[in-house]
Amino acid sequence: MLLSYLLMFKLLFTAAPTPNPDIPKSIYDFKVAGLTGGTIDFSQFKGKKILIVNTASECGYTPQYEGLEQLYEKYKDKLVIVGFPANNFGSQEPGSNEEIAGFCKKNYGVTFPMAAKISVKGDDMAPIYHWLTEKQYNGFDNTSVKWNFQKYLINEKGELVGVFYSPVKPMSKKLTEAIEQ
Repeated sequence: MLLSYLLMFKLLFTAAPTPNPDIPKSIYDFKVAGLTGGTIDFSQFKGKKILIVNTASECGYTPQYEGLEQLYEKYKDKLVIVGFPANNFGSQEPGSNEEIAGFCKKNYGVTFPMAAKISVKGDDMAPIYHWLTEKQYNGFDNTSVKWNFQKYLINEKGELVGVFYSPVKPMSKKLTEAIEQ
């Protein structure tokens, strides 16, 4: 009996999280700083799928840049990839925006859009990563970024439809099938 009262008390007095008014309701409302300057305006991606990936230059998954570039080239008519360099895991992205841009171009020939370095978790998490990881914003699921090269797939309507963890390679059947749907 006491347990049921405690449970009822908890249900009555546990408030739902209050949405942050600084987090846009739609992915298309985001504008983020580009790695080499300028702004990446997500409204330009309406009608395409969007793959958002947190990246790092000194990670065991860094060679995935090559696969991401191949994926971008193969599907660029219906997919845009946006890389977000982040230094949240093992200090594996210590460089400046300029150093990261040079590294990506020189070593992997990256041509897909890259955002300026951000944080993808913690107290200084970028607003777009709040949207990607919190169901109250994305309408899909609550997740957390586990490591570098975690991938979030958004469909042509701007809806989050999939999360692919670091071991899922960009050209894997699992990811390419999700893009082709």
